[in-house]
Amino acid sequence: MIPMRIFLAAALTSLLAACTTNPVTGKKQLDLVSESQEMAIGQQQYEPAQQSQGGAYTLDPELTHYVRKVGEKLAAVSDQPDLPYEFVVLNNDVPNAWALPSGKIAINRGLLTKFDNEAQLAAVLGHEIVHAAARHGAQRMQNSMLVSAGMAGLGLAMSNQEYGQLLVGGAALGSTLALAKYGRNHELESDHYGMEYMVKAGYDPKAAVELQKIFVELSEGNNPSWIQGMFATHPPSQDRVEANAEHAKQLQARYPDADYRGEQAFMKATARTRRAAPAYEAYNEGLKALSEGNTSAAMNLAEKAIKIEPEEGRFYQLKGDVYAKLGNEKLALQNYDKAISLNPEYFEPLLKRGLVRQATGQLAGAERDLQKANELLPTSVGHLAMGDISLKKDQPRQAIEYYRVAAQAEGRTGDIARSRLAQFQ
Repeated sequence: MIPMRIFLAAALTSLLAACTTNPVTGKKQLDLVSESQEMAIGQQQYEPAQQSQGGAYTLDPELTHYVRKVGEKLAAVSDQPDLPYEFVVLNNDVPNAWALPSGKIAINRGLLTKFDNEAQLAAVLGHEIVHAAARHGAQRMQNSMLVSAGMAGLGLAMSNQEYGQLLVGGAALGSTLALAKYGRNHELESDHYGMEYMVKAGYDPKAAVELQKIFVELSEGNNPSWIQGMFATHPPSQDRVEANAEHAKQLQARYPDADYRGEQAFMKATARTRRAAPAYEAYNEGLKALSEGNTSAAMNLAEKAIKIEPEEGRFYQLKGDVYAKLGNEKLALQNYDKAISLNPEYFEPLLKRGLVRQATGQLAGAERDLQKANELLPTSVGHLAMGDISLKKDQPRQAIEYYRVAAQAEGRTGDIARSRLAQFQ
């Protein structure tokens, strides 16, 4: 038996070995998640996290290029300039931005339309860069055991999706990290050092104060998109406004030439997205109408959205959903075809087309669609359907594997998968 003093000494040695210096704050901290693990998680989870939050906004590649340039300018003056930073704009109306470990950063289309200038964009991106550079994601993982929860197959409900599919397997981890709430200290740190990066890159630090004031005012309302987005993951407070205002004064004294706001550049870069805003409003109203069973209104709103922005695949997907609801599989498939042609790398229309093909006996096409959808984002619905197809093809072993993955999820889909598995026992 190991003497207690030896055991305690060994435990203390392990803890001391896990203590590192935070690359941003310079403070000592306990790191149970290694940098190599952090890098791997960020790399592996970035794509699934994007898919689960609406997919990349492919309609305006120039906007993504612009956001990337601003992000790279800030990353270059950060405390961790050598991280493998990536920046993407997501096709999501919810005002939000997030960072995964190792500098994988995303900002939603719905947040970009709320800014007035490039400096405000820089304030948000600088804030997210600090979350990555200061390893806040790794700290949240070790504090909340998010790694184990994600790897165990944590089910996470998807928004605005008729089938209510759930993420399964490790894919749940990325979305869990993206949507997890930051604590007060992490938010204050990210504000503080994000503003440092802003002025080093030449931006007016007052933009961070303005933005935080707007967030506080909006948080006092009842706008559900803000409540489920920015405020859920980055809770605003008057403390943050006051801290930012004081820090901005100090920074302006140290960096008197940091005054770039970039109104014209920002307005030019976001022109198409702002013009298309009424189309997305119509689309969201159409989703709501369809969820309430009003197929006629949903179709009219989808057509209205298409008239404003005819190259957005999401709007044709809504038409496909309406036709599927009405039992017109032929027109549903035509509209899913159009949606996929406009954005072939987004999982949802592939999943929905696969389910309609399965229901109409087009098993080969269904299998292709569902396989690709599951590669982009593993869902319980996709795996359950693949299990059923495997059974029809007299492949019980393959069916069991698909059902086992689907059974990880909670809710109705998981229940069905578990009942299917029980039949093999």
